Amino acid sequence: MFLFGLGFSVYSSSDVPASERDEMKRKSVKERESVTLDPCVIKSPNDVMTWYFNDTHIVEITGEPSKICTDVHSDGRFRDRLKLDHQTGSLTITNTRITDSGVYELDISSSSFNVKRSFSVSVT
Repeated sequence: MFLFGLGFSVYSSSDVPASERDEMKRKSVKERESVTLDPCVIKSPNDVMTWYFNDTHIVEITGEPSKICTDVHSDGRFRDRLKLDHQTGSLTITNTRITDSGVYELDISSSSFNVKRSFSVSVT
């Protein structure tokens, strides 16, 4: 079960509106500032949350905070610049660079559903 939006409407996996699943959120930030990508969900203990940057795996949450795996497949591009909230799945990129511009996607999966969140980030 997820809590969505500012009003926190509750949806089961089969009730999640397409607009909530597939909406591309746009973020703009100045170079060297931080940006937070907030999927507006509450993570359940067994959910797996995987973040991608331009189709490259960068972060995965698979349960306990001690099992968060970051920046293993992205050639160190985000080394020491990613902060992850293991409860909400929010990803914060600190000290942004122009090369951080692109599409960030979060895949959330459990035994009963899959949800995707997409963010377009522009660093100027």
